[in-house]
Amino acid sequence: MSDNRPHLSRAEQRRQTENRILAAARQLFATLGYDRTTIRGIAAAAEADPGLVMRYFGSKDALFARVAEVAPDQPVAGTPEEVAELLLAAMADKLESDAPGALAMLRSMLTHPDASDEVRAAIAEQQRQVAAALSADDAVLRAGLIGALTIGVLLSRHLLQLEGVRDAGAAEIVSVLRPAVHAITQGAAERDPRPRH
Repeated sequence: MSDNRPHLSRAEQRRQTENRILAAARQLFATLGYDRTTIRGIAAAAEADPGLVMRYFGSKDALFARVAEVAPDQPVAGTPEEVAELLLAAMADKLESDAPGALAMLRSMLTHPDASDEVRAAIAEQQRQVAAALSADDAVLRAGLIGALTIGVLLSRHLLQLEGVRDAGAAEIVSVLRPAVHAITQGAAERDPRPRH
């Protein structure tokens, strides 16, 4: 009796092995962080030879970069109201995205320079676009605060797992934050009501 199952090509076998390695690396980097994750551990979790991991990805740094890469956001442009909605949509996407990948990036950015550099570069590019779209004199500050807000929400959900933020749906979080983000992108700065001495 002949075997009718399709045989995988060498390229397909390689792609499957790469995907297993990436999935194992994503999980271990998310759980253990960069420093405690080893190539040997990743290989064992992926049921692959450590030499194969190195051949496919070159180094632990290169593998980490693939696992924790920050997907570029959509370009930011338009009126302050449109910018606010674009930023809220991007935040919702990050909240709903693959948690192990986000967790690997967040956990490691606190201890590994490559991770923090990649996150900083992605955020800085978005902040430049946001600041250019805002008419306020303090547009750079406002763009920076939105970046800080986004990172804070992601850290609270994926890494710190703060009650409320951890369990809420992305749409609910965005709904609560919508007035604040709109106020930052288009509102006037509030004067401190406390008397000065």
